[in-house]
Amino acid sequence: MISRLLAFVVALSLVSAGAGAQAPAPEKVLRWGNNGEISTMDPHGAFSTANASLLSNIYESLVRHDRNLKLEPALATSWQTIAPDHWRFNIRKGVVFHDGTPLTGRDVVASLKRASLPNSPYLSATAMIREAVLVDDFTVDVFLRGPYPVLLNDLSGVGILSERWMTENNALEPADPAKGKTSYTTQHANGTGPFMLVSRQQDVVTVLKRFPGWWDKPEHNIDRVEYKPILNDATRLAALVSGEIDLITPTPVTAIDTLRRNPDLKVIEAQDLRVVFIGFNVAPDHLPDGATVNPLTKVKVREALASAIDVEALTRQIMRGLTKPIHTLIAPEIQGYDAKLATPRTKFDPARARALLAEAGYPSGFSIGMDCPNDRFIASDKICEAIGTMWAKIGVKIGLSIMRYPIYMQKFMKGDSDIFILGWANTPQLDAYTMLNNVLHTRVDRAGTWNAGRYSSPEFDAVAEQAGVEMDPARRQQLFDKAFEIERADFATMPLYREPMILAMSKKLDIPASADGKVRVWFARMQ
Repeated sequence: MISRLLAFVVALSLVSAGAGAQAPAPEKVLRWGNNGEISTMDPHGAFSTANASLLSNIYESLVRHDRNLKLEPALATSWQTIAPDHWRFNIRKGVVFHDGTPLTGRDVVASLKRASLPNSPYLSATAMIREAVLVDDFTVDVFLRGPYPVLLNDLSGVGILSERWMTENNALEPADPAKGKTSYTTQHANGTGPFMLVSRQQDVVTVLKRFPGWWDKPEHNIDRVEYKPILNDATRLAALVSGEIDLITPTPVTAIDTLRRNPDLKVIEAQDLRVVFIGFNVAPDHLPDGATVNPLTKVKVREALASAIDVEALTRQIMRGLTKPIHTLIAPEIQGYDAKLATPRTKFDPARARALLAEAGYPSGFSIGMDCPNDRFIASDKICEAIGTMWAKIGVKIGLSIMRYPIYMQKFMKGDSDIFILGWANTPQLDAYTMLNNVLHTRVDRAGTWNAGRYSSPEFDAVAEQAGVEMDPARRQQLFDKAFEIERADFATMPLYREPMILAMSKKLDIPASADGKVRVWFARMQ
């Protein structure tokens, strides 16, 4: 009897204890559907806004952009200029990598060296770094190739990796997927950021989880991120509407009105820094299929093609009026923008375009190829199709090739595309020099890394190089203006529009829309 009574009391106490205990709160999972897969988990493997959008949640840099895209300390707490070509950085103490290894200056030196190697896709952001030197465990000196006004802008995009982890995994050099290169860092990650990699099934799902050892104070309340590449616009939209996905990037412009009316969703509308433009391969030794000469070498041909594009119709019909034509290669928010250059380089005039072709020796037009990705820029395949139709009206027949971005990138980075579409946001630098040096400068040494059109002008190069080292802001602006005037006169490109930024998400999610295209999950809150 006593034993039964004792058993009853014990059982009652257990029930009471259970009733008072609270079940653990459910995980807050952000399910993110993107229109394509990132090409690599290597933070130095591809100079890509799409890659950086995910990887910036894993890897951090010495400095970073805040909510308003202003520079602030990150893995460096402070810095000073010892000489015009000599900077000193004080490294933050108490930071650990996701594998538990403490951050020191050695990791910074190894990472800057890695991103500066001749085969690094990140030469776009490290071209002026001559050497990084360890002063002590938490002090690093960076020596430049000369005076350089935008070093901090560059460094805001250069992720810092663990030297020990890179050494152990034979990853002291970046692996560029555009060149068919892979390494341990292609599928694995080890940063210091707010989220750490859990698993990766390429083209299926990449899973991140909150890093409890992050040095900064979290503003987010996200426990887990599931990043899913969903190429098809309709499928991505259906997943959002059904609740399978909480956030989609980008949002198809054709669905904007429907999404606005959905009470379970919210839509944030903004403008991306990215300017979408048409590029022409102007190299004399580049021969389009079946051609004996490259017609794009002639300025009048390029001007004719530009004059035959009705950009107003593209923005009104395909982009649903969510953006407007732009006449510069950089957005107004980018340092170096000058409103006096924001005038049409040519007007839409098919008759004049036909006359220019005749003057250039092509009265009946010609045939040429055009490459376009279908999983990187908003509705870019539809834009390319529309432009092809416009050019057909002046006798230029386009062989349009639409492909996945990784394949597209491999082709056009080799200089094998005839005509191509590209978007350039000038990130992470937010400075016009990135466009001048990386996209338009002759491919030589550490310049022209993204010059897929092989444009080459000694006059332009000289001005761009001066802008890269000029410390006086007024003089630097004059050099920017001169460089862009040269390119405009040469019709090396045809600017179209700023890409609209539309974030569609569940109404339970709050996350800012950043004009640089990054999804900063560390600012996200989920109800």
